[in-house]
Amino acid sequence: MKIESIGTVTSYSKDFIKVLLDYAPKLVAALLILFIGLYVIRLINRLVRRLMHVRELDATLSKFLADILLWVLRVLLFVTFISKLGIETSSFVAILGAAGLAVGLSLQGSLSNFAGGMLIILFKPFRVDDIIEAQGVVGTVSEIQIFVTKIISANNQTIFIPNGILSNGIITNFSVAGIRRADLVFSLSYDADIKTARAIILEVMKQHTKVLQTPAPAVSVKNLTDNAIHLTINPWSKNEDHSVVCSDILENCKTAFDQKGIAIQPFTKESQK
Repeated sequence: MKIESIGTVTSYSKDFIKVLLDYAPKLVAALLILFIGLYVIRLINRLVRRLMHVRELDATLSKFLADILLWVLRVLLFVTFISKLGIETSSFVAILGAAGLAVGLSLQGSLSNFAGGMLIILFKPFRVDDIIEAQGVVGTVSEIQIFVTKIISANNQTIFIPNGILSNGIITNFSVAGIRRADLVFSLSYDADIKTARAIILEVMKQHTKVLQTPAPAVSVKNLTDNAIHLTINPWSKNEDHSVVCSDILENCKTAFDQKGIAIQPFTKESQK
């Protein structure tokens, strides 16, 4: 019995060694293709990134395209690797297709964000460091990712907006023109002289070093209500000076009005009839 068992083991061992020797060339060739392919893919990826940098392509778009190319080449290398091992690739591709369909159906929202990220990267409604207003949020664009856009608000909060709704909504970009107009409102008493108030406001804006004189700042009557005269004040400034200009103009106008005896009408809530 023992002799028969030893003979069986010996037979299996010989068969295994024979199969291994027959299969060894395919295994060695497949491993060589794998390692050489990974090295070549890394070189191609570096070369593509360098070329896009030399051509001054947008940094976000460059990274996205380089990553897409990297994964496409890796998938092709993997298919070549298993094909060299003698594994049938047609069934493997069918499995990948079915898996891709299932994943696509379960990640419809993520695919929408992915498509939105592609549109933002390609059409560039805004860039990194631009100040924008979108989806009720105002802030500086910190990073444009594939699925979300990261925005830093004025109070240093980090806000992530999905690219799907961002690309389909209204986007106000304050950085494209480089300068920005403020829309400030003062409520004056009916006892105040409009021409005198306008002259004071224009002088205040003229004296402020961060208020641009071209385009010229303006003052106009916005509305006449039951309680007050509403004046609109429109100083122009660089984007980075906008907040400072708004605050300073309001403060300086109030101080100048007090010195000239011009009364500001306090807010009065209209009674319900």
